[in-house]
Amino acid sequence: MLRAKLIVLVMLISALPVHAKVTPDVIYGHRDGMALTYDVFPSAEPNGAGVLYMVSGGWFSVWQPPEKRLPRISALLEAGFTVFAVHHASAPRFKVPDAVSDVRAAVRHIKENATAYGIDADRLGVWGGSAGGHLSLMLGLNSEAKPGKGTTESPMLSPRYLANADTDASVAAVVAYFPPVDLRPLTGPNDRFPALDYPPELAAGISPILFVDKSDPPIKLIHGDADKLVPLTASTSLVSELEKAGVVHDLLVIEGGGHGFRNPERAQQARTALVAWFKEYL
Repeated sequence: MLRAKLIVLVMLISALPVHAKVTPDVIYGHRDGMALTYDVFPSAEPNGAGVLYMVSGGWFSVWQPPEKRLPRISALLEAGFTVFAVHHASAPRFKVPDAVSDVRAAVRHIKENATAYGIDADRLGVWGGSAGGHLSLMLGLNSEAKPGKGTTESPMLSPRYLANADTDASVAAVVAYFPPVDLRPLTGPNDRFPALDYPPELAAGISPILFVDKSDPPIKLIHGDADKLVPLTASTSLVSELEKAGVVHDLLVIEGGGHGFRNPERAQQARTALVAWFKEYL
């Protein structure tokens, strides 16, 4: 099994043209002296648009060698999108408000360097699943909060971002897989998800369902009807708010889909919808 996985990985890496090499560990800021980074995956045939992939599960942002992310993002690369795998300050040390602040800073940094990446700063999308879906929705629905606002750190340890705080942090399209949308009932001590343990008064400011308005970008939600961790009602409740505000949106319900879309056919169904959404709106 391990040998087969290694063969597949080698094939994926070798399939990338020489001129489409990954740029790893681009620093967009620091927390407590630790670097905040993203990896840049250029397409062999770029279309001028970019997609930020939120590296977050349970608001743990786990580092991996960039080549190991290729199976997850290859469909976007083949469609011409430059992909940015964004890492935020991770649980358990850092909390959800910190992650939200970090990914906003990553958007600003990417926009300020858009020319170097060969992309249009106005053609940026964002995508993630679960906690990454939550962060994607925060970027789509409430992108403009100033860096560090709501941070759980003391002022002396507040983040030091490299992008200008006044740079536009908006995105042009969002795809969120099975996202939590209202963190107010979830906030508090949590052994499984320690990032949820922050002052309750911060929860409303990081609950994307509270920030829907008519100026929001197109939102695609993809959710399984057998999800036991984040119930489908999370996405349907957000759809109700998007409809009221007149926001362009769509909800794809994957029949039998659980949290994570571990079934290959369901994962492919989601991936096809993901790429199609960004093709249409970026």
